[in-house]
Amino acid sequence: MIENLYAKSLKGQEISDSDIEIIIKTPLEELLEYSYRLKRHFFADEINTCGIINAKSGLCSEDCTFCAQSAHHRTGTPVYPYIDLEQIRTHAARMAEAGVKRYAAVISGKSPNEQEFELLRQSVEIITSLGLDADISVGVLSKEQLLILKNSGLKGYHHNLETSRSFFPNICTTHEYDEDVNAVKAAVEAGLYVCSGGIFGIGESWEHRVELARELKGIGVQSVPINFLNPITGTPLEGSRPLPQEEALRIVALFRFLLPEKHIRVCGGRTLIFPGAEKEKLFKSGISGLMVGDYLVVKGEGLISDMDAINSHIRAEKGL
Repeated sequence: MIENLYAKSLKGQEISDSDIEIIIKTPLEELLEYSYRLKRHFFADEINTCGIINAKSGLCSEDCTFCAQSAHHRTGTPVYPYIDLEQIRTHAARMAEAGVKRYAAVISGKSPNEQEFELLRQSVEIITSLGLDADISVGVLSKEQLLILKNSGLKGYHHNLETSRSFFPNICTTHEYDEDVNAVKAAVEAGLYVCSGGIFGIGESWEHRVELARELKGIGVQSVPINFLNPITGTPLEGSRPLPQEEALRIVALFRFLLPEKHIRVCGGRTLIFPGAEKEKLFKSGISGLMVGDYLVVKGEGLISDMDAINSHIRAEKGL
């Protein structure tokens, strides 16, 4: 059964609802073997790396139930305006020296104001000058704003849909789902490398996960970040249990089968579910990308540790 599903995905054929049951019920080791085969077919031994800096923190106007930076929740998250650009230069330089490919300035809030937008533009120029692919994660931008940043060297735009259209009202009530969808579509139309995915373990069903994957496929994004909920004290989801490791791996496989030619990268929540050497399981699960270093408000396991693990995996795959 899984062999037939693998062949369908390899050829880009439609994955049906009955096929989804195969992904959910196939023994994990067998499922991941075929998910990894798909990754190898489209991306060989590549593990695309990205890093971020929290350039502006806290007081976000949106009420996303999982978010530590929402002004609607009391989380104790640091609050500060756009950081000094030299901090971005120093941090980005460390990323470049470690061999990271992509680097993003991230700011909280639904959209940047005029001053923040200019600082973003300058940040893009700095990141580009260091030889990194400059990305941003800054909420909703117009196509005109995206083109201004693209002319300054912007390569990629990140904006998660977070979950499916049907489940979205359960996690956010301060804006409409189509605002996010239209922002992502605008970035695709602007010719940027677009990274859009979601967060899992927030109460969604397998049906919601499939719905999100199909939405992203329809939009045509190039990269899909998979985040796992890290319950933050003070948020409505603080009492949620982290996803079991097996379920997290099946989510990776689901997105690999549904979006075989897209970069599937694991980002937030990774160190909670796959700490230390456990990240090796992700390398064999079908991912083709990984966020390295620290996250927005949660410390990672260290940039060098992450890069060493990735490089060790790639050398092993090449038989070196």
